[in-house]
Amino acid sequence: MFPATPLTKLTGVGYPILLAPMAGASTPELAAAVSNAGGLGAFAAGILSPDAIHAGIARLRQLTSKPFSVNLFILAPLNPDPRQVARALELLAPIRDELGLPPGEPLAKYSEDNQAQFEAVLEERPALASFTFGILAEAQVAALQGRGILVMGTATTVAEAKAWDAVGADLICAQGSEAGAHRGTFLGDPESSLVGTMALVPQMADAVRVPVIAARGIMDGRGIGASLILGAAGAQMGTAFLSCPESGIPAAWQEALMGARDDQTRVSRIYSGRHARGLVNEFMRKLTPFSGELPPYPIQNALTSPIRQAAGKQNRPEYLSLWAGQAVSMSRGLSAPELFAALVQETRAALNLASTPTAASS
Repeated sequence: MFPATPLTKLTGVGYPILLAPMAGASTPELAAAVSNAGGLGAFAAGILSPDAIHAGIARLRQLTSKPFSVNLFILAPLNPDPRQVARALELLAPIRDELGLPPGEPLAKYSEDNQAQFEAVLEERPALASFTFGILAEAQVAALQGRGILVMGTATTVAEAKAWDAVGADLICAQGSEAGAHRGTFLGDPESSLVGTMALVPQMADAVRVPVIAARGIMDGRGIGASLILGAAGAQMGTAFLSCPESGIPAAWQEALMGARDDQTRVSRIYSGRHARGLVNEFMRKLTPFSGELPPYPIQNALTSPIRQAAGKQNRPEYLSLWAGQAVSMSRGLSAPELFAALVQETRAALNLASTPTAASS
């Protein structure tokens, strides 16, 4: 048994399984593999230029005719503090030197034009557009829906879910604290927004009018089945697909995932200036004592980008941002189609078990 849900009805996909949008990892190949298998693939466009967004979606459409989503970040206007930037460059200098990089300098641009990215997605008309780090205005939601694009906002608390509901979102992604990579928190303190998925999903489902998608800490069919039982319309999975060969991450990152334990992740802002969960490594250990001195996202993210790129090329996992969720030890290293087929079978088994009367109840 695999029930239809509001997600499958809205999008037309066969299974309520979504690929999480992961910048640098959710390649067109990975997204297409998930969509072709009957789920909803995702193209992460948050750090891409409008031209790169168009090119990535064109490639994705060469690989699949199925529905997929595109994800963008919502960023506040930037006002870099020269002293923070100088301090960050000072702290990063020894690592740059070790990797053979030239001295770092303040940048003329720290992120892409958010509005231009938004207009590129409007033009491309994917089945669904998802957003994180903030919230759209009602007019922006209406503009997307007017092009036939479903809108999904990311929320880490019930208050954030209600805010997305109020501006007219079609779906809300409930990002639990187990999540790998960046936290989507935009209201309140990031630390107090670390609510676990099992606690967050039913509270959020009860609080809003639109379908909720469970996200993070979900690695197999048991997690998908549990999400549906808790009231979610689908399950979004990121770390589970990172170890697939179709993902775009360096080999050193994939190797780290396959050898990771359940207690090796931490939430830190040292990589990008925004709280994010990843595997503890030398980069995290060196910079964590100075976390409060670093500039916010996307400034710190842009300053550390050359380090991460060089570390990937040099097979130096100690200086990569090894994003991973708390269930990383369940990574399998299967191809995306193989993993998806296994998830479908496992979810069926989990749901059938949940619906089978026990001896005590029969």
